[in-house]
Amino acid sequence: MLLPDVRTPTLLLDAAICRRNITRMQEKAASHGLVFRPHFKTHQSRRIGSWFRDAGVTAITVSSVGMARYFADDGWDDITVAFPVNLREAEEIDALAARIRLGVLVESAAAAERLSVLLHAPVDVWIKIDTGYGRSGISFDDADRLGALARVIADAPGLRLRGLLTHGGDTYQAADAADVVQRFTRTRRRMLAAADSLRDDHPRIQISVGDTPGCTLADDFSGIDEIRPGNFVFFDVMQLRRGVCRVEDIAVALACPVVAFHDERSELVLYGGAVHLSREQLVDARGAQNFGLPVPLSAGGWARPLTGASVVRLSQEHGIVQLAAEDRSALSEGDLLGILPVHSCLTAECMKGYRLLDGTVADHYAGAPAASPAPSRSTPSAPADHTPRQEESPS
Repeated sequence: MLLPDVRTPTLLLDAAICRRNITRMQEKAASHGLVFRPHFKTHQSRRIGSWFRDAGVTAITVSSVGMARYFADDGWDDITVAFPVNLREAEEIDALAARIRLGVLVESAAAAERLSVLLHAPVDVWIKIDTGYGRSGISFDDADRLGALARVIADAPGLRLRGLLTHGGDTYQAADAADVVQRFTRTRRRMLAAADSLRDDHPRIQISVGDTPGCTLADDFSGIDEIRPGNFVFFDVMQLRRGVCRVEDIAVALACPVVAFHDERSELVLYGGAVHLSREQLVDARGAQNFGLPVPLSAGGWARPLTGASVVRLSQEHGIVQLAAEDRSALSEGDLLGILPVHSCLTAECMKGYRLLDGTVADHYAGAPAASPAPSRSTPSAPADHTPRQEESPS
């Protein structure tokens, strides 16, 4: 039986593909003179993080304070939490900032002033910029608000103004590769305009951008200081459909047991549903839903997607696959079918761990044991033995 140790839905990871993706992005950053601060929210794994170290990476991005602590405990000492600062975690932020170089995001003067009062250890502060995505941040063209906030940060004890940071998430809605580059170019120009409005008073202001489609396909990074892509480490069907990657670049596949056939509908049922893949989907021009691409599995990984096959429906544990009769005839109950995920970040978050093709496993932060409460300021801070579970899903 293929992969006899795989009995339930299991996220398979091809380390060779993953390492190749890391090396390619690191080399691109180096060729453009950029700081490469990859976003670890996609993989959330210390073992995979070690592959970035092998490629020469020294600075990282995460999406929560708990995740920052998880990687700080593994020796990473230059970490940016790319999520608007949560003042309720000021005690945990302070303990981390006393151990490592920590970067945080703010978008209001009130938050910056309060943070300065609450923290004892110094932190790097990035101003979150909205270049049109509409999720969070100060609008790139609001020069008055930007200038006022920059002055507050620069004057506040313990806060070090680093620069302007954005996530150009609108590239994930691009129609194709050309549209990705056009959207990234617009983001870059808007970030340059925002920075230019501050340079008279803050000449060393930096610009940090981060999105896998733009960082993968763009060639013009003039004016940018650092990039923070994350999804590129695995890629997925979303990136494939937009021309950002090749199918050979997708480094994860969910191995799902086949449990039933419905030949009258040209469908089979997998043990692998929304709690494993997430509900992320692609919709084609006809309105048809696609929750993942089926691939044949082998001991050495997976082949190209089955022609015309897709995951057409999901419930909590069930995945419904539509496929051609010739592909159905090669499968029986108890076989495994691989699914390339639509959004690998969310699938990894659902599965909370990886099985490598050599049979070993890789950790995931969301699967780590819960931690005890952070120490109060009246007691010396010490590294936690464990980390808390992540509270938000990466997007």
